[in-house]
This record gives sequence, C-alpha cells and structure tokens, in this order.
Amino acid sequence: MRRVVAILGLAIIGLIGGSGAAFADGNPKGSNGGPSADPNYTEGVKAVKRADYPAATRLFEQVVAKDGQNADAYNWLAYSIRKSGDPARAIPIYQKALGIDPKHPGAHEYIGEAYLMLGDLPKAKEHLAVLDKLCFMPCEEYTDLKKAVQAYESSGGKVKPTSKASP
Repeated sequence: MRRVVAILGLAIIGLIGGSGAAFADGNPKGSNGGPSADPNYTEGVKAVKRADYPAATRLFEQVVAKDGQNADAYNWLAYSIRKSGDPARAIPIYQKALGIDPKHPGAHEYIGEAYLMLGDLPKAKEHLAVLDKLCFMPCEEYTDLKKAVQAYESSGGKVKPTSKASP
C-alpha cells in the first residue's frame, strides 16, 4: 500500500512540476515550463505571440548560438521556422531539441505536425507513440497531435496542420 501511495505521489508531483508542463505563456510547449534568462529568448517569445515568426527566428538563433544545450530555445526556433512555412527546415532543429531532451513533449508534438505538413504520416505517428508513452495521463501535446493525425488520416492527407497561425 505504501508503494502505491508513493508512486501516486510521485505521479502527482510530476504532473504539477514535471517536464510535461506547457509554457505558462502559451505555445510552443516547453520541456521545463520555465523561460530562459536571455533577453533574446524573452523577446523571441513576444515575437511568437504576435506571430512575427521571422523576428522570432532571428532572436532564437541568437539564443541557441550562445546556449547550444537549450532544448526549449531550439523548440521555439523550429516552431518559428515551421510557422513561417518551412517545415522541412524545422525538422532537424526539432531533432536537435530532442537530442538534448528526448522527453520534450512540445518538440515531439510539433515535429509530428511538421511531418504531417510534409505528408509523412508514419513519422508523425512515431512521435505520437512517444508522447503516448511520455504522458502519464493524456497530455495536451498528445491530444493535439492525435487530433492532427486523425484529421490527416480521415481527409486522405488533405487536411494538414497549417504553417501560419497565431500561438
């Protein structure tokens, strides 16, 4: 009984403060829920919020040039590039984020969406399966990618995530 209570306690702690939390300020979803201290990071977030993806791209490129181990910044960078209409260029950047943090839920969701934009359903489903394992309970990243995959499948590949959208 104590073991069950301990496991449930750890699960609750993970849900409250764990790596699956989304950024408090919106998309893209992060791995640690916290912003970077870099002012370019903060300005990049603001640029994403106003859908100024070229500015966000420039700012996050500066962040990752200074901090090559910032999975969240790589995720934001790839997100900005994808939202600018270049999912193929975003994929290796999402892969860099996942190389730093293989359990980064936002990067798994967004790379899955990028693959759908490129018509690669099997790759999108690979990331959906990873999210299924990462999320103790269905998480937002899993739910969002699952909806995108279902829309893609039910439309015969005609409905894809859009590149231009506000966060």
